Amino acid sequence: MIRTQHTDPELARRLSRRGMLGVAAGATAAALLGAASPAIAATSPQTAGAGRGRPVLPPGRLGIQLYSLRDKVSTLGFAPVFAELKKYGYDEVEFAGYTQGSAGPITLAQLKRLARDHGLNPIGSHVGYYADDPNAYTFAQNLDKVLDDAQALGLKHIGTASGPFRYGSTVDAWKRAAEEFNTYGAAARARGMKFYQHNHSEEFSFATDNPKVRLYDVLLAETDPRLVYLEMDIFWAYSGQFRFSKRPDGTPAPFEPLDYVLRQPDRYPLFHVKDGVSDPGNQYGYRMTDVGDGDIDYQRFISGVTRLRGHRLAHHWQAEHDNPTESFTFARRSSEHLHSLREKC
Repeated sequence: MIRTQHTDPELARRLSRRGMLGVAAGATAAALLGAASPAIAATSPQTAGAGRGRPVLPPGRLGIQLYSLRDKVSTLGFAPVFAELKKYGYDEVEFAGYTQGSAGPITLAQLKRLARDHGLNPIGSHVGYYADDPNAYTFAQNLDKVLDDAQALGLKHIGTASGPFRYGSTVDAWKRAAEEFNTYGAAARARGMKFYQHNHSEEFSFATDNPKVRLYDVLLAETDPRLVYLEMDIFWAYSGQFRFSKRPDGTPAPFEPLDYVLRQPDRYPLFHVKDGVSDPGNQYGYRMTDVGDGDIDYQRFISGVTRLRGHRLAHHWQAEHDNPTESFTFARRSSEHLHSLREKC
């Protein structure tokens, strides 16, 4: 059941578009990715959010990254934005800083209360990894302050969207960054929180000193799974698939982002649900768009994770668009699309 109070007149058109893309998108994905998995294929008319079946999206687990709504927060303030998000059917919010240029000053206590009063659960936040300024608000420079603030907001997760490139792109450089992540994870765990890292596409590139090694694999191997968690940005993961399915020498190195999650589902408490239209002329392989307007098969991806035993409610799905044309429209349509998806009977 779609919980939003608005009926989007374009929802049917968007679902129909995904159905019509069924044959063409499969050919496009094959041309783009060669031996890569068919995860980037449009949903068929029989499964595109129509008819009966259990909702793909678990109840109470749809959030939104507030960076997508920074324009509205800066002009309207948090309260009107939270009111709209609840109206659209959102359950959670993820911060990218605690002001977002908010209209007027706000304390963490006020922010926590505002979210609670609007029925929204603050689930996590992005903070910088490091900076040259010793007073910077980052994990490396001010770990205690970062964790104090997260704890004051009642966050269960606190993370960074910075890649582990602080010391370079060699295997040893990423091992060194991984050790720092382990330190942040241990400090967060001591306060009842989980530290996480959010990827972009570059994390799936190869080590400069050993081009056979994918850097993301170093991060997974060198961080303690009890201390360091991952927030997969699904759009950027598939962009990484487009960009790095071959090693620098041209030999095939295909990978499927969903497989990373299925192998270690406990390491991925959070996801960014961000969509893209396949575009081989774009350096990233996709043009970002509102969720449901693109070619990433979220019915397949979310179902693949939530069908795992014990994982129906174990993950949090945060809608995001880096630069939406109209941010409230993006939020509303993305919620409607995700709530409309149904599993195959």
